[in-house]
Amino acid sequence: MGGGGSSTRRVTFEADENENITVVKGVRLSDSVIDRMKEPSSPSGRSQHRSASGAANDEELKKRIAEELALERARRDSEAQKRRLFGKLLERERISSNEHLTRAILRERAATEEERQKAQRFARQLEEKDRELKKHDAYYKEQLARLEERSAQFYKVTTEQYQKAADEVSARFK
Repeated sequence: MGGGGSSTRRVTFEADENENITVVKGVRLSDSVIDRMKEPSSPSGRSQHRSASGAANDEELKKRIAEELALERARRDSEAQKRRLFGKLLERERISSNEHLTRAILRERAATEEERQKAQRFARQLEEKDRELKKHDAYYKEQLARLEERSAQFYKVTTEQYQKAADEVSARFK
């Protein structure tokens, strides 16, 4: 009996008025068992009183049917156990995959956070450098303005002295 569901069925046997064994609910029997069940125990058919060998054949038949049913039950139990084990294996694999995925996500989040912090650190460093450059720029502009002012004063003084010396030389040689 194949299939996906793991159900347990109770199989009951009944003996009819001729003490033939009848299976009440669907059980799959092998062809050999069915053939043995069809064989008549006496040429004139079954009678109410059986011989000792007929009873022994019936007992043997009951025993074989019970064995077949036990084998079928064992096979079904084995299949059900395989399905449970496979289900457990799939569940473990799913859990393992989820754990790996979770770890990978956490690693990515940590790496992303680290990159974000690094970018913030670099941005702060860049802003600091920019402020420093602006300070230096202002300082050098101030120094340049002072130098230009001094140079202008020096030029003015030098020009005045030159003009004065030129006026003196011109007054001497007139």
